[in-house]
Parts: sequence; C-alpha cells; structure tokens
Amino acid sequence: MDTQSLQTFIALAQYRNFTKTADSLFIAQSTVTNRIAELEKEIGKPLFARNRRKVTLTEEGEIFLTYAKRIIELSEAGLKDINSIQKYTNTMRIGSTNTIYECHLFPIIKDYMTSHPESAVKITIGHSNDLLQAIQDNLLDVVYSYIPFYHAGYDCQLFATDNLALVTSYDNNSYNDGISQDMLVQTNYLYCNFALQEVGLFIKELFPPHHQFGFEIDNSTKLIPYLIAFHGISFVPESIAAPYIASKQLKQISLLDFEAPKINCYRITRKA
Repeated sequence: MDTQSLQTFIALAQYRNFTKTADSLFIAQSTVTNRIAELEKEIGKPLFARNRRKVTLTEEGEIFLTYAKRIIELSEAGLKDINSIQKYTNTMRIGSTNTIYECHLFPIIKDYMTSHPESAVKITIGHSNDLLQAIQDNLLDVVYSYIPFYHAGYDCQLFATDNLALVTSYDNNSYNDGISQDMLVQTNYLYCNFALQEVGLFIKELFPPHHQFGFEIDNSTKLIPYLIAFHGISFVPESIAAPYIASKQLKQISLLDFEAPKINCYRITRKA
C-alpha cells in the first residue's frame, strides 16, 4: 500500500470525479483508475460506488478515508523529522486551538524561539478533538486544548483560566443597565460555536432548542469586527475582548440574574 495510491484515494474522495482528480494530481485518468483498482484489490473491499453521474464512497470507503489521511500525515511527519535532524537539534511540534494561541501562546512561543534557535518549531492550529487525536498519533508533542485529556501515558495540566464576557459595540447603549437571561433571547445575538464543553453548553442552554441565530461563526477571534459593525452582542473570552474594551470599540454588558462559567484550557503532553 503506497502513499501515491492513498493520496489518489483521498483526492477522489474529495472531488468525486475521476477527471478532476487526475487534473488535481497532474496524472492521467487511467492512472487514477488503476491506482484505485489496485487499492481496492489489496483491501478486498470496494471503496467507491460508481455510476454515470458521480462517484461516492462506500461504507468501507468512509471508514478507510480516516485511516488513509492519518497514514499520509504520519508519513509526511516522519520525513520532516528525519530531514530536520540535519539542521536542528530538536523539533517542537505544538498544537493549539486558535483562541488559546491568540490569547495566551504567541508570546510564550516567541520567547522559546528566541532562546532556543537550535530548535525547529511547528505550530498546528485546529479544533481540540483533532489535536488530541494528532498527539495520540505522535504527530504533535504538546497540545493546548479546551478539552482535558486524562489518559494513561499522558500528562494533562491546567494551563490558563479565562472569564467569559458578554460584549457589544461601544456605541450600543441598549444594555447600559445590564441584561437578564430572558432579555438575551430577544437580542441580536451573534453566535459563536464554542467547542468548550461546559461553556458551549452554557451558551446553548440560554436559548430555546433549535433557536435560529441571524449570524453564526466558529472562531471567536473573527467575531469582533461583526460585533463592532452590527451592534450585536455575544459572549467572548475576556482576554480577546480586553484590548477592544480598552480602546472603546467594545463594552462589557453586566449580567443581572445569571453568571457565566470560567473558561479552562489545558496543556497535554506524553509522559515519555
């Protein structure tokens, strides 16, 4: 099972078309067909269902896709580690969610790079669950996650704690006296899908089931310009909001009859 066949399989799973897959890989369409046929023969299961209009993954193909991606990632990581030996004494592979990186990690990594010029640093920004899988696959050395990971062979420590602040544009005077939980449902709430366990659950439970938000985004650092422009309100980590509050672009809204939970983030490393 060679990596070229796996990369072809991954591309075909993405494009669902033999011609587009061949074009994306700069190979002949017959090569795509042959590689997939050989891969299916080796596995002993059909990976794709084919008809005149489209190509779709079979149930076996869906399962194999996850492993194929991980095999390619491990192969590429191994080659990079081997090549880095020639130039650097060690490599630090760091995985972090975007918010933890923006709020806490950048100055720490910057200082580390300054004091350790012999070390190569590779930073991966992603979601907590994906990063935790990557450290288990030995693709990362340390992960900064909103999800704790208490498993044998790994060390999980509380890294930082942040407050959750309800904020709006500085020019929005509708909530100068604060806001109650009942009032929140009637506001122009700009929803950020926090993957923060109890924090995400807390925000969801403030609204009725299947509540339709006028705006949604999955990155809290990218939410700020919309809050400023549209006078919406939203919960964001206080460390993100603080400079905008100081520069009078945002203001914090007092909570009258409910409290927001703390945001905990964790540092996970392998004990070895």
